[in-house]
Amino acid sequence: MCDICEESMLDKREQESRRGFTLIELLLVILIISILAALVVPRFANRSEQARVSAATVDVRANLATALDLYELDNGGYPTTTQGLEALLREPMGSPRPRNWNGPYVRGGVPKDPWGNPYVYRSPCNRPDCDYELLSFGPDGVEGSDDDITSWDAEN
Repeated sequence: MCDICEESMLDKREQESRRGFTLIELLLVILIISILAALVVPRFANRSEQARVSAATVDVRANLATALDLYELDNGGYPTTTQGLEALLREPMGSPRPRNWNGPYVRGGVPKDPWGNPYVYRSPCNRPDCDYELLSFGPDGVEGSDDDITSWDAEN
C-alpha cells in the first residue's frame, strides 16, 4: 500500500472516532440526569423550608428578643404594641416615652420573616406570664396554625 493511501485510511478512522455522541447516548445521559434530579431536588426543597423555619426561630427567640431585652433594660419597659418593633430603630415619640433610649437596638432595620411578612409584636402580652409576644405566622401566613413560630414556645 502506498503511504498516501495509508494516511487517508488513518484520517478516516480518526474522523469516525471523533464524530461525537450518538442520539441514543445523549438520551441516556439526559435520562440519568433526570432520575438523579427527581431523587435529589425534593430533599433540598425540604431542607430549604427547614432553613426558613430555623431562621425565623432565631429571629423571634434570640435576635429580636435580645434587642427587646436591651430596650427594656435601658427604658424600664418594653415598647408598646403601638410603638412596635420600630422602637428598636428610632426613639418613639408617643407615650410612654422611653426614659433612656440608647438605640438603635437592631442593625439594618427590623427584619421580615423568611416568607417576606413582618414579624408581629404585641405588648403587653395576651398570654399570662409574658411581657410581650413576638411571632411569625410561618409559611402559610395564618395566625393560630401549627406552623406559627412564637416567642412563648421557648418558655414552655
